[in-house]
Amino acid sequence: MTVDYGPHGSSLRDLPRLRSSRRGRVSSWDRSGGNDDRLTIEPGQTATLAEIRGAGSINHIWVTVANERMLRDPWMREPDYLRKLVLRAYWDGERSPSVAVPVGDFFGVGHGRTTNFVSAPLQMSPQDGKAFNCFFPMPFGSDARLEVTSELVHERVFFYYYVDYEFFDELGADIGRFHAQWRRSNPCPGVDQGAESNDRFLLTGTNLDGLDNYTILEAAGRGHYAGCVLNIHNLRETNEWNWYGEGDDMIFIDGERWPPALHGTGTEDYFNTAWCPSQTYHAPHHGITLPGGDNWSGQISLYRFHIEDPIPFRRSIRVSIEHGHANKRSDDYSSVAYWYQEEPHAPFSLAPVEQRIPRAP
Repeated sequence: MTVDYGPHGSSLRDLPRLRSSRRGRVSSWDRSGGNDDRLTIEPGQTATLAEIRGAGSINHIWVTVANERMLRDPWMREPDYLRKLVLRAYWDGERSPSVAVPVGDFFGVGHGRTTNFVSAPLQMSPQDGKAFNCFFPMPFGSDARLEVTSELVHERVFFYYYVDYEFFDELGADIGRFHAQWRRSNPCPGVDQGAESNDRFLLTGTNLDGLDNYTILEAAGRGHYAGCVLNIHNLRETNEWNWYGEGDDMIFIDGERWPPALHGTGTEDYFNTAWCPSQTYHAPHHGITLPGGDNWSGQISLYRFHIEDPIPFRRSIRVSIEHGHANKRSDDYSSVAYWYQEEPHAPFSLAPVEQRIPRAP
């Protein structure tokens, strides 16, 4: 059987179609038969979550994690542990990971925080978003390896997980491999307000090349962009109107020059909201998991998934967004990009742990 997903994907209408694949699972169940159903990961240790041989696809990952003292007293835990735990994934014997993302960010919320939310590919479930779920399909032709590294300094972590997958006899040649990358600009290089009024500073100016935009994804090869999580820490201190947005999204495909064919109209517009939202909202393909505080202060986290509208590229892609209109704001931006592409991919690195620590809320 060669799996090419046929004319349909995994939608509800396709559910009656009978399948001939085989299911498998790797989990942290207690091999002694007891109830210690977890990995205990020491500071600095890398643990293998799954090592699967053959052709197949990981279709679901569930994780919950706690650092050691958190179970006794949440106020005693080592802070920012969700940015200090790193998930990596390798497909088909590759040496450079296709996924290299802090655990918390990978599952859809930035700033080392959790909250209940629901989307099609990613979810954080009660209590308070402490159960993480990923439904992005992750195909592989010969093998898959998932691992997690603890870059905590003082505490062990207790890591519970499922990795659910199916085996195929063979994977079709046109099936891309799943990738995810974390980036940050802390802070983005904005401009000084000087003598400008608040409105002129936030709403005027020009950007005629997109070069200084915040880059969410830059990839080479053939594939398609499947979406992102964008995290913003509003660093501008003012009692005046302090909206963090107005940044146009610009997606450059196959080396095109400015203006790209995919040019947007503002931060909230790319994330499918409108008029400076300040409420939590979550839908299958877009949402606001952390809306910020009064006057959009503090930490914001947004997502937009291109499930029904993936963005193909043949040679290259750069997904970018302005940090404020005309890149005038100097906020702390971080992001996770999700995409599929042919291998080999251009190798990418993950910033060292000290550069991943979120600012205090």
